[in-house]
Amino acid sequence: MRDLAMAFLGHSTVRLEVAGRVVLTDPVLTSRVGALTRVVPPPDPATWRDADLVLISHLHGDHLHLPSLRLLGVDVPVVVPRGAGAWLRRRGFTRVTELGIGETFTEDALAVTAVRAAHSGHRWGPRLTHGPRAPAIGHLIQAPGVRVYSAGDTDLFDEMAGIADVDVALLPVWGWGPNLGPGHLDPVRAARAVGLVRPGIAVPVHWGTLAVAGLARTPRMRRLLAEPPREFAAAVAAAGHETAVVVAPPGTEVPLGAAEGRA
Repeated sequence: MRDLAMAFLGHSTVRLEVAGRVVLTDPVLTSRVGALTRVVPPPDPATWRDADLVLISHLHGDHLHLPSLRLLGVDVPVVVPRGAGAWLRRRGFTRVTELGIGETFTEDALAVTAVRAAHSGHRWGPRLTHGPRAPAIGHLIQAPGVRVYSAGDTDLFDEMAGIADVDVALLPVWGWGPNLGPGHLDPVRAARAVGLVRPGIAVPVHWGTLAVAGLARTPRMRRLLAEPPREFAAAVAAAGHETAVVVAPPGTEVPLGAAEGRA
C-alpha cells in the first residue's frame, strides 16, 4: 500500500503516515500510565515527535493520557470527541478540535470522520459519575486511495457493517488486565467485527503493552500479553474471511506490503 505507512507503537497508539501527514492515535508514550506499567520499552521519540495530528477516541486515561500529550507539546493539533474540548483546553492545549459522530475534520487531502464506538465515554470508566464525559468514538481516516478504520475501544455493534470499503482496520483484541470489562473486544468478537467491516487488512491493537503492576509476571498475564492477536488471526481464518491479518509487535512497523503480497 504505497500511500500508507504504519507503525504499532503499543496499546492503541498507532503512527500513520498518510496524505503527507503523521497521525497518531491515542498516544501512550511513557513507561507508566497511572497504576499500569509498560511491559515493553516506550517508543523511540523519533516515532512520535513529528506528529502533525493526534486522534483521541475517548477520555479513559490509557487513551487520553495527559503526560503523553504533553510530550508532544501543548500546541499539537488534537481531535477529541465532542464535549471533551473545553476540558482539554483548560489543561493548556491550544489546538483542539471536537468531532461528533458523523462529523469530519479535513486538512488538505486528509479527512477524519468520527464514527460510533460502543464503549463508556466517562473519564473514570463506567462505574464512576464525576468528572468529564464525552461519547467514545472511532475514526475513519481517509485520503486519496486510502481508508483506515481505527476502532478505538469498542464492543460489537451492528452499524460496523456500514463502515465499508476499508483498506485497513485497527481493531482492539484485549486490554491491560486479566479480564475484560464491558465495551471491549476479545479475539473472537474482534474476528466477528472483521466479518462486519470486511477490511482488506486487519491489524490487532490494544494488546501486549500495559499491565497492572505486580501482575505482569503471572502465568495468566504473560499469556494475555502475547496470545490475543494470534487467537484473533486464527478466528479470522476459521471464519473464512478474506481479510489478511497482520500482527506487529509493539514498537514495530506494520508490514502492509507483505499482507498485500499474500492476498
